[in-house]
Amino acid sequence: MLIEVITSPQCPHCPTAKRVVEEVVKKVSCDDIEVKYIDATEDPGTVKKYNIMAVPTIVIDGEVAFVGIPSSEELEKYLREKLNR
Repeated sequence: MLIEVITSPQCPHCPTAKRVVEEVVKKVSCDDIEVKYIDATEDPGTVKKYNIMAVPTIVIDGEVAFVGIPSSEELEKYLREKLNR
């Protein structure tokens, strides 16, 4: 599973989104999860690919899963459902 966290250096909410992803991935503890952080200002191709209009955006396995910061519970539930756990 690939989790892409699209952020921007100017975004005051992006560090919180990164922290939530890191905490939940650690809690779910699955070796099959890769987290990739993408700076929207440095990678316009990814922004265009997913039609991203706001940051933070969390893309999971090629699908935009969350725009904004999900709660830890929301993200954990989503990941566990995707992993069938």
